[in-house]
Amino acid sequence: MYKVAVVGATGMVGQVMLRVLEERNFPIEELIPVASARSVGKPVAYKGKEFKVVSMETALEMKPQLALFSAGGDTSKAWAPKFAEAGCTVVDNSSAWRMEQDINLVVPEINAFNLTASDKIIANPNCSTIQLVMVLKPLHDKYKIKRIVISTYQSVSGTGSKAVQQMNNEVSGVKGEMAYPYPIYRNALPHCDVFESNGYTKEEFKLVRETQKILDDRSIALTATAVRIPTEGGHSESVNIEFENDFELNEVRNLLAGTQGVVVQDNPDTNTYPMPIYAHHKDDVFVGRIRRDLSQPNSLNLWIVSDNLRKGAATNAVQIAQHLDRENLL
Repeated sequence: MYKVAVVGATGMVGQVMLRVLEERNFPIEELIPVASARSVGKPVAYKGKEFKVVSMETALEMKPQLALFSAGGDTSKAWAPKFAEAGCTVVDNSSAWRMEQDINLVVPEINAFNLTASDKIIANPNCSTIQLVMVLKPLHDKYKIKRIVISTYQSVSGTGSKAVQQMNNEVSGVKGEMAYPYPIYRNALPHCDVFESNGYTKEEFKLVRETQKILDDRSIALTATAVRIPTEGGHSESVNIEFENDFELNEVRNLLAGTQGVVVQDNPDTNTYPMPIYAHHKDDVFVGRIRRDLSQPNSLNLWIVSDNLRKGAATNAVQIAQHLDRENLL
């Protein structure tokens, strides 16, 4: 049984983390919900009980063995090392530590075996990366990926509660605070995160860099376009993959169907394919529209969907915690 801090407990991902911890019955002796100063003292529900939100300073003094962080990169940069120095293992959901050379970037089904008791800060990948690599890993092992072209269709919940409220206001015809520079309802914004000097957004380069790191292969060429669409839960991705080796479509389907955490939904005859409306509130990664790219050899098209707040964030973090518990690494 552990003392567990959930940092960012009042936010969208933090709330889902609490739900997943409860669903999976993680062995918690004492829950420590943590949030910003303005939220200190607010009640947070867990397993039918209320717990008062505390400050970062108080949480650190309470000496948790595990801290799940989902409070933004600045908070993580400032506080994760302090928790780690106190002997706490931090699983961080921000982008703060993902590309640090000595920090493991973990999707448990793929690379949790790299973790040791000395890993006191562990990075949770970007939501759109997690669902992508869950499908890429078995294919890369079998056919060796050369190049990937990704287009994402990402839920407003990936931006946060302010964006969800903007969309709901627009649906209702209510004027309110804007999370985006333009309306999102009945629209698609080719703009996720901030633009870099090369014309790509940070989100697009997260997909590139994080995928290469998780698959441990910097030779894979990737390019991405990330788009925000007016759905409340679930990210979708159109993925084109070029392999070094040829494949059979039935073998691809069987390979993916046998992958833990991946569900194949692929039958055009019955209009069976993944959609965010059905992936919402689920932990699996769904893949369909599996077909050859007829324009060039050894190339495949896929459509991948997953709930960005669950497997894309909270569930993946809790799965890391479960692995640490099973392997006696906490």
